[in-house]
Amino acid sequence: MPYAEKSMKETPYYPKMGNAGLSPTHAVRAVDANGEPRQVDIAGEFPMTIYVNGQEIVTLMTLGTHPEDLALGYLRNQRLITDIEEIESVEVDWDTESAHIKTRQEGDGFRGKPDHRIITTGCGQGTLFSCTLDGLYDRKPVHKTVHKSTVQRLVKSLTGYNKIYRAAGSVHGCALCTDDGVDIFIEDVGRHNALDTIAGQMWLTRIQGKDKILYTTGRLTSEIVIKAALMEIPVLISRSGITHMGLELARDLDITMIARVKRNNFLVFNGYDRVVLD
Repeated sequence: MPYAEKSMKETPYYPKMGNAGLSPTHAVRAVDANGEPRQVDIAGEFPMTIYVNGQEIVTLMTLGTHPEDLALGYLRNQRLITDIEEIESVEVDWDTESAHIKTRQEGDGFRGKPDHRIITTGCGQGTLFSCTLDGLYDRKPVHKTVHKSTVQRLVKSLTGYNKIYRAAGSVHGCALCTDDGVDIFIEDVGRHNALDTIAGQMWLTRIQGKDKILYTTGRLTSEIVIKAALMEIPVLISRSGITHMGLELARDLDITMIARVKRNNFLVFNGYDRVVLD
């Protein structure tokens, strides 16, 4: 019986995982414009190299608050591992700045190659594995109607979630939302990391994206649209702007794209017929 069928009929499978989350902020000394010393919080940033069965895959720069979820979500969104039940364990070791993923049958189901090593920094990921695009256009999200009042209510409520940004700045936030509220909110030094962490939590808890809304404080690029499509999320909302390739992909994949959200105003770049101006 395939893993997916088993997890539907039996108790959901969870890989062995620790909880190696770090504090997101650090107190440091600074001097203000009047020459007065002040103690302020700044955001953390740590390298974390992901290994699968001992094979080095990628080095991510992250806050480190949800490292296990981030590692899982990265592998999922890169389509390197497609079934959570293929993973036996996730172990994060900050002494060696590494996350070690072990599969249940070594080599089985893992789609990486020995030369796939990437270093990513901050907000831009910069590289996608070619296998990420496999079957992408066969996984178009289902259509979802979204109300203007819902967008306004969600964006207003999300201002209460960005605790790290209010304390230290320098981070992006992403949220998985329903029409009624926020299911998951993650902050990290890059929006890619925040989104991958959400993907990891969705994977572990078997949350489906088909009826969800994804909010990000960052811009909607092609990579963000691709990740949303792989997570089967039909609506994207951004406080920031979009890129041309991001828009072209959203059109091709029929994803609703709403951006430049400020107070009660926003722009619908794709899927206007699915936005109800109540």
